[in-house]
Amino acid sequence: MTIFNQNHQTFFKRSILVLLLTFSLFGFSQKKKENPKFKVIAFYTAKNDQAHISFVHEANKYFPKLAEENHFEYDSTSNWDNLNAKFLAKYQIVLFLDTRPEKKEQREAFQKYMENGGGFIGFHFSAFALNNSSYNQDWNWYHNTFLGSGEYGSNTWRPTSAVLRVENQHPVIKNLPKTFSSAPNEWYRWSNDLTKNPDIEILLAIDESSFPLGTGPKAHEIWHSGYYPVVWTNKKYKMLYVNMGHNDIDYEGGTNKTLSYTFENKTQSQLILNALLWLGNSKKK
Repeated sequence: MTIFNQNHQTFFKRSILVLLLTFSLFGFSQKKKENPKFKVIAFYTAKNDQAHISFVHEANKYFPKLAEENHFEYDSTSNWDNLNAKFLAKYQIVLFLDTRPEKKEQREAFQKYMENGGGFIGFHFSAFALNNSSYNQDWNWYHNTFLGSGEYGSNTWRPTSAVLRVENQHPVIKNLPKTFSSAPNEWYRWSNDLTKNPDIEILLAIDESSFPLGTGPKAHEIWHSGYYPVVWTNKKYKMLYVNMGHNDIDYEGGTNKTLSYTFENKTQSQLILNALLWLGNSKKK
């Protein structure tokens, strides 16, 4: 009876050790799995233009899910004072979802972040600048040197889908068809000719089959010809500008209901994922 109890106790102790070891290894495995490949921080304002607000809300629901599926971390903030060196040091990629920083110290911190090899994706209105507006062209490095676009020139109206054409081979364009239809969007024209800037590599442009693009009601809101880049990178930085980011809204009906969603377009969303993986996994310059 004593021998049986001793054997039983020995077996019990060994079982406990095995269980503890298993849980320890499982915990380590889980912790290792949960370590993100990279971290993304999105800045936004979401106060003006219902279409931009709708896009921001959509993005802040879409990106956390994308992050979970692809093992990176996504955070967002409407506090632009977080655009400082200490805060940015935690992140490999910065997103501007709708606007841009306005304070001198915020702008300086962002410029240094990019010059030191940080990653960036700017959407739609983040490139907007127009003198005598709420967003004057008073940041030369950002609008002319970094984005290369200069001031806002004009736009199409209403938000409509366009056929987009791949212009150059790049990791962001990997596995995309040569042409594809976008989600509905308000398309921008810029004051600078991006084709004449040697630092700019245009990745997507509006295909001629899209014309006429826009429905008006004003005649100048309908484009009938021309060359319009919509996605590009500056080869001196780890960055991408994406003209998409304006959902269609029921303005006329007065409901402000969202009529289209940017990330429901699978091909377009694949481009964004490609961009995040490209920026997040590439080494600092």
